[in-house]
Amino acid sequence: MKNLSNVRILMWVFALAPLALTAALYNRLPEMIPMHWSVSGYVRHDPRVNIWWLAGISPILAVVAMVLPKIDPRKANYEKFREYHDGFWLFIMLFMLGIVGIVLSESLNPGMLRIEFVVTLAVGFMFAVVGNIMPKLKNNFFMGIRTPWTLSSPEVWHKTHRLGGAIWFFGGLAIIASSFFLSDAAMFIALLAIVAVISIIPAVMSYVWYRKLTGGDE
Repeated sequence: MKNLSNVRILMWVFALAPLALTAALYNRLPEMIPMHWSVSGYVRHDPRVNIWWLAGISPILAVVAMVLPKIDPRKANYEKFREYHDGFWLFIMLFMLGIVGIVLSESLNPGMLRIEFVVTLAVGFMFAVVGNIMPKLKNNFFMGIRTPWTLSSPEVWHKTHRLGGAIWFFGGLAIIASSFFLSDAAMFIALLAIVAVISIIPAVMSYVWYRKLTGGDE
C-alpha cells in the first residue's frame, strides 16, 4: 500500500464501497429489484442476487486500472499523466457507486428518483470530466481516442485530444442541459446524438490531420 498514491487509495475505497453498501442493505431488499429502465418508462425487475455482480464491477475495474499501465508498450508515458489517469478512474468508481446507489434506492423506495434525469445528468458530468482530462493524456494504447492515426503520430494524438477534450466537455454540458429542459424521450435522443457527434468528429479529424502530416501517403 505504501506505493499507492492517496488518489489510488481513495479509488479503492470507492471501488469497494458498492460491495459494502450492498452487504449492509441486502437483507432489506425485496426478492425482485429494479435493474433496467427503458425510455418508455418500463422497469425490468431481476432477482436481488444480481445486485452483487453490479457491485462487483468496480473492484474489477480498479484492478484493470492498476494493470493496464504496467502492460502498455508505452507505459513510460503514464508517468507524464499519472495524476489524471488516477483521477479518471476515481471518477469512474464514483460513477459506478452512484449506479449501485440508484438501484438500491429504487429497490427500497420505488419512485423516489426520476431515473432518466439522474442517469442523463450523471452521464453528462462524466463526459465533461473526461473532456477536461483528455488533453492531458499522452500517447498510449488504453486511454483516450485510440485511432490508427493518433497511435501512429504524437502530433496527431495531441491535436485530436485537444479537440476531443473541448468537444467532450461542451458535449457533456449539453447533455446536462438536456436533462433539465427536455422530456425523457427527447432527452434520450439528444444523448444519443451528442454522443455520436463527440465520438465521430475527433476520429475523423485524426485521419485528416494524419493525411496532412504524411502528405497523403499511407
